[in-house]
Amino acid sequence: MEYLSTRGAAPPLEFEDVLITGLAPDGGLYVPRDWPSLTEADMHAIGGLSYADAASRVVAPFIGDAVDDEALAGMTRRTYAVFDHPDVAPLVEIGEDEWLLELFHGPTLAFKDFALQLLGRLFDHALARRGERVTIVGATSGDTGSAAIHACRGRENLDIFILHPEGRVSDVQRRQMTTVADANVHNIAIRGTFDDCQALVKAMFNDAHFRADMRLSAVNSINWARVMAQIVYYATAAAALRSGAGPVAFSVPTGNFGDVYAGYAAQCMGVPIDQLIVATNRNDILTRAFNEGAYRVSNVAPTMSPSMDIQVSSNFERLLFDLYDRDGSAIVGLMDALADEGGFDLPTERLAPARRLFNAGRVDEEQTLETIAAVYAETGQLIDPHTAVGVAAARRLRRTRDMPMVTLATAHPAKFPDAVERATGRRPDLPPALAGLMEAEERLQVLDRDLGQLQDYIRAHATVSA
Repeated sequence: MEYLSTRGAAPPLEFEDVLITGLAPDGGLYVPRDWPSLTEADMHAIGGLSYADAASRVVAPFIGDAVDDEALAGMTRRTYAVFDHPDVAPLVEIGEDEWLLELFHGPTLAFKDFALQLLGRLFDHALARRGERVTIVGATSGDTGSAAIHACRGRENLDIFILHPEGRVSDVQRRQMTTVADANVHNIAIRGTFDDCQALVKAMFNDAHFRADMRLSAVNSINWARVMAQIVYYATAAAALRSGAGPVAFSVPTGNFGDVYAGYAAQCMGVPIDQLIVATNRNDILTRAFNEGAYRVSNVAPTMSPSMDIQVSSNFERLLFDLYDRDGSAIVGLMDALADEGGFDLPTERLAPARRLFNAGRVDEEQTLETIAAVYAETGQLIDPHTAVGVAAARRLRRTRDMPMVTLATAHPAKFPDAVERATGRRPDLPPALAGLMEAEERLQVLDRDLGQLQDYIRAHATVSA
């Protein structure tokens, strides 16, 4: 399969090059030239497979001949064998045809494990075959960092540097990153916001000499392989609820737009999705974009759902690429306006196709707590603040009760115990696998929002082959 850059100036690439490259040289994000198809018969078949086997079936067309079918099947089985629930992504009913899709049974208790555990294995396969070594850099608002680190720790062919905003992630999120002692893992706390961290990562990729010298690669959702792996749980959930025949609706707690874009990709492939709800906290740039046609940056407000404390949603560019008829020059113009003027307006005629699938809603802090409390009172189930944002938006924006509504439960409640306890009076316990996390020694470097300082640190600590 061939991949195109959303900005139109980079040459098309095959999967393995897209995996290693991450961000396109022209600053764009890679997307497939064409969407593979999942028929109703395919969806019915997926309903009878294990999660691991469904994953290899769904992602195989995106990978092409970069990994043969037998090796890919072995890779997905090893990936999802480390999850602690036999169904990997179980569905739990919390209301009348209202479901949670639990995506927190991986090693770091967040949905990012689904993609990153597979991504680590794909990197190993590609780099070993090529005889190469890379330096992975990424920014996290909370969960991506720990999932990436746990997927890449100890791997011989890469170093990983993860940036997080100092003081703006939960204690559990931070410690899941900073207590990993492997020599190839480097944690950097940036004095700023997640958007500052993300901007620094993009700036490093856009520095052609630094990118080449350090052999940079990415694990953020700018890497297509992340989105690809997340398509799978939309397909398995739809297959489980309707055997691949009837439509399903999803509500997705949303910050960087990668997870909900995976739902869009699933729908493009033929997964019967009738509604995707973009659920944001008070950092609501995406809600304003869909509802008002104005994509404009404002200040990042810290919330109890920190993984969504984002104003510049990188993956939105992938959707814009389709809304603008895959015109790379148009996307360059929009991204220039974002950089120079802090945003841009979206004409109604461009948004109209998206609005047929997407709804968007903002959930404030009080509503988040109320939803955590309500779900606990109704079901005895504890949910984390991000999931609560998704549930609140689902209950408000659900178009019909004639189809299942699935909220993606993106993190374990124990990752955000203060908010959960405040809402319910009950403090969730960390799973046994994380016993001792809060007492373990931390290792990190604090740096200013300074590109030169950051690049000097990475040059000093990365191990790249000559």
